[in-house]
Amino acid sequence: MNAGRSPAPVPRPAGVVELIGAGYAYEDGPAVLSDVDFAVPEGRSLALLGRNGSGKTTLLRLLSGGLRPVSGRLRLDGADVSYDRAGLTRLRTTVQLVVQDPDDQLFAASVGQDVSFGPMNLGLPEAEVRERVAESLAALDITALEDRPTHLLSYGQRKRAAIAGAVAMRPRVLILDEPTAGLDPHGQERLLEVLDRLRSSGTTVVMATHDVDLALRWADRAAVLAPGGPRTGPVAELLDDDALLDAARLRRPWGIAVGRVLRERGLLADGEPGPRTPEELAAWAPAAREG
Repeated sequence: MNAGRSPAPVPRPAGVVELIGAGYAYEDGPAVLSDVDFAVPEGRSLALLGRNGSGKTTLLRLLSGGLRPVSGRLRLDGADVSYDRAGLTRLRTTVQLVVQDPDDQLFAASVGQDVSFGPMNLGLPEAEVRERVAESLAALDITALEDRPTHLLSYGQRKRAAIAGAVAMRPRVLILDEPTAGLDPHGQERLLEVLDRLRSSGTTVVMATHDVDLALRWADRAAVLAPGGPRTGPVAELLDDDALLDAARLRRPWGIAVGRVLRERGLLADGEPGPRTPEELAAWAPAAREG
């Protein structure tokens, strides 16, 4: 008997959703991803970085159940995902993917109808569906567009309507594929404000992008897709690794370059975070002179 001996601790999953040894190849094509270990930790803003063709979209679709790994497995809260109806429903009520082009996601006649589709498909009572629609439209700041035909929306409005449809599922993890692509600077800022609100409310947000400056200013963690597989860590640490960026064929972020210059000139202490945007540099300069 093992009286008095504590039971062995149960290992905690590395993330809400995680791929273990996962590989994927499209029909009649080479492997896009091979033996990938990748976890999405809860409560983070995670930027997935890689050049075009690096496998970002494939990785996102594997995480959300849109694709099934040809090798390895997908786990949700530490348990393997089954690709039957019950297993996929459980996954998609936890993880929601918003694709890059909103026209590939919007299909209903009006914004409200489109946003209500997911909750209705779960078989929820009508009152709860209405509550979720109202909540999601408010979160994306598009309540006034509820009855607007989707084909009359601007591109930025279509982006937010597509995200609202995902948010209506109340996922713990919201995955966005190049969400700022095609938006003008004002549209990008409005979208980032929405994502910050969602993150503050407890939603884990994953954003795939090749924009290193956006990743540096927005995310607290990053995953860089390089030939040897994804490298994860604090965003500023990864984006200050020249060898990694060269391997991934990504350029240096503006904020990292400026920080290096300031440190070389003794204007910024080692380990002190530097300005990440021109606006932060403009605000930092007077304070630095006064200091």
